[in-house]
Formats: sequence, structure tokens, C-alpha cells
Amino acid sequence: MRRGLLAEFETPEAMLLAIAELRSRGYRRLDAFTPYPIHGIDEALGLRRSPLNWIILPFALAGTAGGYLVQWFCNAFDYPLIVGGRPAHAALAFIPITFEMMVLSASLTGFVVLLVLARLPELWHPVFDVPGFERASIDRFWVGIDARDPALISPLTERDLTDLGAITVAWAGKNGKERS
Repeated sequence: MRRGLLAEFETPEAMLLAIAELRSRGYRRLDAFTPYPIHGIDEALGLRRSPLNWIILPFALAGTAGGYLVQWFCNAFDYPLIVGGRPAHAALAFIPITFEMMVLSASLTGFVVLLVLARLPELWHPVFDVPGFERASIDRFWVGIDARDPALISPLTERDLTDLGAITVAWAGKNGKERS
């Protein structure tokens, strides 16, 4: 949400009720800003499950295969040492490094993909200019409606949010009430 309408609520219950009511009225581009995780907010906002695990899976498998192949190449193909009758290709001996390569590749890929999907780092956002928004990290709960939401009609939505119990209703974004 780069531009849109923000509403401040005192309690998480009031915020969840407002989100449910807004979704029943046809608003779909909603966001929530809370000081701590709220149970049920994902369902209330209609969020889908993150695609992160399916994006990371191929990289984890590639790391696993790469770790195994490096060990096989070094021990069984390029420089085999036949000592004590042990086989050069000992699959069970390769398991710890193979597992560690899977964990390493998955964690590094997950970190990078998370930053890309979340569009981070973002040092400034238009909602930071809304008076009182700093309390979103302390004790207030905010609901945001994106300016691109087709159901957003400025005076009606502001009145609806106030009727739903919002303490403050303010616009975020550099152009204020202009819609894209």
C-alpha cells in the first residue's frame, strides 16, 4: 500500500471486526499494522499462504544434489583413496555434508527471496508520515485501505471507518486523496 486510507483502532478485537465488516462491504485491498501478531488476522484479511516454501524447494534440492556430487567427485572419481578396503563411493558417509548443504542453500535462498518478495529494505514508507502512526509499534492497531481498491470512495469510506469505531482516519501518500 503506497497510498490509501488509514484508520486507527484501540483494540485488536475492534480492528478485526472492522476488517470483517469492510470485507463484507466489498473492500479487497486491505492491510493491517499491529504492534504484535494477532490470531486470525490472516483469515480476516483474506491472505493466501506464502509461496516462499515452493520457491525455496528447488534451491534446497539443488544444494543437496550439489553437495552430494562434490563429495562423489572428490572421493570416488577424481582422487579415490582405497584404504582399509573401504569403497570410494560411500553414500552413508556423504549424508551429513549433503544435509548441511541442503540447509545452507535453503536458508540463504530463503533469506534473499524473502527480501525480494517483501520489497525490502524499505527505509521510508508513506504511512510513516501519518500523525500518530508511530503508535502502531506500541499500542495501536491500524487498518489500511489501498487507494487502488475499487470500493474506496473517499467520504463514504471515511464515514464507514468512523462508524466502525476508528479513533483516527487519515490519508497516507504523497498526493493525499488523489486516486490512481
